[in-house]
Parts: sequence; structure tokens; C-alpha cells
Amino acid sequence: MEHIDHLEHLDKELVDELAQVARETVRDELREQGRKRRRTAAMYAASGAAALYAGAAVALAVGLALAIVLPGWAAALITAVLLGSAAYLLREAGRPKRPHAPHAAAGGVAPTGPSDGLGVPYPPMPPTPPATPAPNTPDATTPVTPRHRT
Repeated sequence: MEHIDHLEHLDKELVDELAQVARETVRDELREQGRKRRRTAAMYAASGAAALYAGAAVALAVGLALAIVLPGWAAALITAVLLGSAAYLLREAGRPKRPHAPHAAAGGVAPTGPSDGLGVPYPPMPPTPPATPAPNTPDATTPVTPRHRT
């Protein structure tokens, strides 16, 4: 019996050691992945900053080119309108798509009626609820069972 108790102790030590090795391996792997992701994020941030300055330089060039033929204030105003339009178009391109309005039927008329707010109609409801039979009154759908006296 002592031999079996000794093996249980060894099994417990082996399981604890394997769990410790697995934890260390996973921790090291996650640390390495974190380093790679931080480096990638830093490169994206630097790229965005460079793109921002490049865009500012292009806007300045457009404004200066327009200032050759127009007063400075008009060139600045036109440049601002162009940048605002570009910002609006980029925002609209990045928005999630909304459901479209229902297509016209074969006769060329779009369906009308109540809507769920997204432009999708739902079937009309009757103005009053359907009539229900009185309790304990058999109707056409209830099977009639014969009653026997006992």
C-alpha cells in the first residue's frame, strides 16, 4: 500500500511541474506576440502622422496655386471647401450600409403602408382583434366528445 501512496505523490509533482512549464511557455509566447504588435502599432501611428503632414502640404500647395489668380482669402475659402467635401465623402464611404428602400413592384409603384423605421414595410394589422369563442362553447375546430351517464 505504501508503494501506491508514493506513486500518487510523484503523479501530483509531475502534474504541477507540467502545469508550471505550460504557464511559462504561454507567458513567453504572449510576451513575444505583444512585442510584435506594439511595433506594428508604432509603425501605423508614424505612417498616419506622415500622411497628415503630406495632406497639409497638398492643401497648402492648392491654396497657394489658387492665390496666384485669386485673392488670398478666396483661395483659402476654396481650399477649405475642397477639404470639407473630401472629408464628407470619406465619412460617407466609411459608414455602414443601411437597408435600401423597397423596390418598386412590377407595376412601377412602391409598396406603401406602415414601416419599421428602416424603410421596410410590415404587413398591416386588423383594426380589432379576432373574435374568440365563449369559454366552454365548442366551435368548429373543437372535437365533440359524447358524454355518457354513469
